[in-house]
Amino acid sequence: MIAVKNLSRRIWDLYYEGFRNMTVGKTLWVIILVKVFIFFVVMKLLFFPNLLKRDFSTDEERADHVRNELINR
Repeated sequence: MIAVKNLSRRIWDLYYEGFRNMTVGKTLWVIILVKVFIFFVVMKLLFFPNLLKRDFSTDEERADHVRNELINR
């Protein structure tokens, strides 16, 4: 168990020191994270609308609709 803790601590230190000593890399990581966040938010809002909440008001209606769609298809 001590060896695993020591290994995990060494891995943590490797990444921590690496990110702390970056100069250009920090800016690139910020750009990457912002782009990924925007990408997933846009994808969620535009391409995956919540049709069940829009068309049905209660959980029971949604469940009935899903059940009927699964059985009748």
